Amino acid sequence: MTFEGNKRAARSRAVSAIALTGFGLAVLTAIAVILAGLGSRWGWWQFRTGFTILQWGGYAGLMAAAFSLVGAVAARLGTYRRDFIAAVAGLIIALVVTGVPWQWKQTALRVPPIHDISTDTDHPPVFVAILPLRADAPNPAAYGGPEIAAQQHKGYPDLSPLLLQVPPALAFARALKAARKMCWKIVDSNPAEGRIEATDTTFWFGFKDDIVVRIAQSNGGSRIDVRSVSRVGRSDVGTNAKRIKKYLGKVSEHG
Repeated sequence: MTFEGNKRAARSRAVSAIALTGFGLAVLTAIAVILAGLGSRWGWWQFRTGFTILQWGGYAGLMAAAFSLVGAVAARLGTYRRDFIAAVAGLIIALVVTGVPWQWKQTALRVPPIHDISTDTDHPPVFVAILPLRADAPNPAAYGGPEIAAQQHKGYPDLSPLLLQVPPALAFARALKAARKMCWKIVDSNPAEGRIEATDTTFWFGFKDDIVVRIAQSNGGSRIDVRSVSRVGRSDVGTNAKRIKKYLGKVSEHG
């Protein structure tokens, strides 16, 4: 083989090494980020360990993106089609992987660092049947008071009770139907007291959040208040407020 041939072969091997390194690192990082949450859900490690894996997965994703970008440019200039495809695939995977923890962080910065959300912060619905399930939970079932309420009103000013022009019995039936549509695990449904208690488990990390729905007579119709509380973690990254809004939307749809 000539000198030029050896030079081209060496360049091809270098480009392949960079492109494949970027792709391989991106794939491994993607697996780690996915398992960060699922491992917590399956009990392999504590959720804080999962958050650490997620954070470092974001850093590794940036490294994978850098390798893949260099590999893509080098392969394109050298017309190494297979390496170019691998590098572009690695770049796409790496950017998606990096975007997940970045998006979580941005959301966490936008919302208040609280985990107890209620449509009635003056007289929040209280848990009854769920209390034994929260016995070992780090977060208490008791409402945090005016300080938490103030943070909620600032972060979620549009969160409010749902008023229905129907009798409480009919409102209760609609509220229970909507809770089941949300795929919550119903812990208790008490029509006499106008109370529904349920637990929702998040898909990725498997966090368990408890919900209590209160249905009461109001101005010839019914008022539905909802409270959603995380069992662990200081901030829910907006999950509880989003859950309440989605739920009340479903109750409205069932009219």
